[in-house]
Amino acid sequence: MARAETAETSASGAIGLGNRGWSAAETSHATSVNELEFSARAGVASDYVYRGTTLSGREPAAGAAFEARFGSLYAGATMATVRLPTEPVGEFTVAGGIRPKIADINFDLGATYFAYPGEKFPGVTNGINYWEAAVRGDRSIGESFRIAAGYAYSPNVSNTGAWSQYVAAGLGYDVPTRQLPKNLGVSFTTAVGYSWFGNQAPQLGSFPLPAYLNWQAGVTFTYKAVNFDLRYYDTNLSKENCFVFTGDPNARAGGRVDPITNPAGLVSNWCGATIVAKAWFAF
Repeated sequence: MARAETAETSASGAIGLGNRGWSAAETSHATSVNELEFSARAGVASDYVYRGTTLSGREPAAGAAFEARFGSLYAGATMATVRLPTEPVGEFTVAGGIRPKIADINFDLGATYFAYPGEKFPGVTNGINYWEAAVRGDRSIGESFRIAAGYAYSPNVSNTGAWSQYVAAGLGYDVPTRQLPKNLGVSFTTAVGYSWFGNQAPQLGSFPLPAYLNWQAGVTFTYKAVNFDLRYYDTNLSKENCFVFTGDPNARAGGRVDPITNPAGLVSNWCGATIVAKAWFAF
């Protein structure tokens, strides 16, 4: 789906379309009608980046995921460490949906609920829990190329009162296995996405969150159950709008003042260019 962050558990790296952390649901794999199948993954990353912005304050993060599949139906849960302004103990998600295959396109239609328990500073909206629905399609082209596209919608993103919409598309190239040592997989993937939002609740100013582009590109190595990914992320958010969007508690003064959205002219580096290394085991 457009968010849930998996084909990463196979020999080919997933085309990330704004996936959340460690989700095991970014794949259109389906089991046979009478077969119940399980998968799990766990690992660490130098940063937890979601749609171009950090959820771990530019610090390392860890996460794990579990998924059950029966035919085209699936359900799963994830957990991840985060560093957010409300200071929750972590991020926990539950997701479910269906993955049909139609005309050589593998679809994923599902919904995800994002929970942030133990928030020390829930704010005027009483926390940032929310849910999102998404649809994603993947298609193989020849032996090595893959394309993917997705769309996601939330009626109340991060409990701000604002709706959110997200569209993304990506491309992947899997190095043919005959050119690699046994059990080694190498995939190059890239994607670009665009987010836009409605007006926030009156207590948050009633203005829309800043719309923005994000993009990423990288390479994934897979050896049996071991996976390693090295990836570049960036957005077109200014440092001032990065603060408006993230609420970075460590933002500093010195930016351009906006009397409505950023009267103090605070700036944040939570949305700029970064390279992330990520390693995990998939079972």
